[in-house]
Amino acid sequence: MADLKYYDVILKPVITEASMAVLEDKKYTFLVHPTATKAQIADAVEKMFDGAKVESVNTMNYAGKGKRRGMIEGKTAKKKKAVVKLTADSKEIELFMGM
Repeated sequence: MADLKYYDVILKPVITEASMAVLEDKKYTFLVHPTATKAQIADAVEKMFDGAKVESVNTMNYAGKGKRRGMIEGKTAKKKKAVVKLTADSKEIELFMGM
């Protein structure tokens, strides 16, 4: 995808024990598009969630795992995960508050 829109950048939130532990530090974890940059991720979070102001974005790339089914070999899709830290005066993201 050459031109990513902000609503194409964030795919889904990551709800794990480790990601829930850092919510009190205003760090939120999302699965994002593999070609998205940190600037695009920060822009998408600020546009999708009202009152959110991004302080920093950390990203992790995951290559696809090799899989086999008999003699057929293939790979799973590659993934990218982003941990977004909000500023102290920013509103919290309500999507994670019920967890």
